[in-house]
Amino acid sequence: MSGTRPVVGIIANPVSARDIRRIVAHAGNMQITDRANIVLRLLAGLGAVGIERVLVMPENSGIRQHVVRGLERSSNLGEGRFPAVEYLDMPISSSVQDSIDAAGRMRAAGVAAIIVLGGDGTHRAVVGACDGLPIAGVSTGTNNAFPKFQEPTTVGMAVGLAVTDPALSAVAFDDNKLLEVEVAGQREIALVDVAIVAERYIGARALWRAQNFKELFVTFAETEVIGMSVVAGLLDPVGRDAPEGRHVVFDNSPNPACRLQAPIAPGVIESIGIESWGSLPPDTPHAIAQPQGSIAFDGERELSYSADDRPMVTLRTNAFRTINVSACMNQGARSRLLSDHRGDRVPTSTTSQPQQEEPV
Repeated sequence: MSGTRPVVGIIANPVSARDIRRIVAHAGNMQITDRANIVLRLLAGLGAVGIERVLVMPENSGIRQHVVRGLERSSNLGEGRFPAVEYLDMPISSSVQDSIDAAGRMRAAGVAAIIVLGGDGTHRAVVGACDGLPIAGVSTGTNNAFPKFQEPTTVGMAVGLAVTDPALSAVAFDDNKLLEVEVAGQREIALVDVAIVAERYIGARALWRAQNFKELFVTFAETEVIGMSVVAGLLDPVGRDAPEGRHVVFDNSPNPACRLQAPIAPGVIESIGIESWGSLPPDTPHAIAQPQGSIAFDGERELSYSADDRPMVTLRTNAFRTINVSACMNQGARSRLLSDHRGDRVPTSTTSQPQQEEPV
C-alpha cells in the first residue's frame, strides 16, 4: 500500500471469554452486541485521526451485522465519522485459526497495525502470525493479563496517530518479551506465561485449578491481574519492560516452603504451595524439570510431552511490538495533533499563575 494512507486491521474474536472458566468460575460473558459496539468505538477513534480504510476479520456470530447496521445508520445521518470498512474474503472455521488466518492476510495486504479484541490466547495467536506488525489490544477475554483495560475509542485514536505521524515513532511502539518453547521439534510461543502440569491429557484446555502445577515461566508478573502470572507477581513482581522474567517451582506437598492465595481465574482464589522462585534471564534455554506432562500457553493447555521430548523454555526480548496508547495520546496532545487551529490564531493557555504581592 505504498503511497496511500495507512490501513489498520481489526481482529475481533467472537468466542473469547467462553471457555470452561465462565462456567466453573465467575467470568464474564461479553455479548455479541457489546463486541460490535467496541468495534464501532474503535472505528470512530480511527476515523477521527484520519484513517480512511480498515480491514476486519469476518465471523458468523453476528458482530458483522451489528457493525454494518451502525455504519449504515451513521451514513444515513450524514455523520461521515467512520472509515471505509472492508471484511476479508476468507473461510470461517469459528476457531482460533480464524484469527491466525486473518492476521496473515492482513500482513499480506500491507496493514500498518492490527487491533485485537480478545484475551491472552487471541493475542498470542495474532502475534504468532503477524510477523512483526505492531498490535494494540482490547481486553474481551477471560484471562486478560496481556491486553490492558483501555477505552476502545482512545485505542483507535492512538493507533491512528501511531501509524500516520512519523513524529510519534520514538514513543508510539513498545518492545515486548515472549516465551519460546521447543518440544519434539515443535516451536510454540506464549506472551505471558508457560505452565507445566503433571497430567499428560489436555482435557479442558483452560487452566482453572492449581492441582498438579509443577513449574511456571512468565515474561512479566503483575499483582493486579488474573491468571497464572499473578503467582509470580505475588512472589516477586517484574515489569513488562524489564529484561528478565520469572521462574516458579510449585510444591503440592502438605507443608510447602511458602503458600499463596492467588486469583488464577475470575472469582477463583487458589491456595498454592511454592518450593522456589527466581529470575529467568533472556536467551538462556531452561530445561523443564517435570519428566512428562502437558504445557499450557497463556492459560490454555496445548501440548503433552513425554520423557523423550526434552522440552526447553527460552525468554526472548524485543520479540514483537505493541502500540503505547498513553504515549501516543500524550504526545499527540503536546504536538497539537488533535487540535484544529484556524488561520494564524493559536489558543493560549489560561492556566492560572501565582499572583505576586504588590510592594507596600
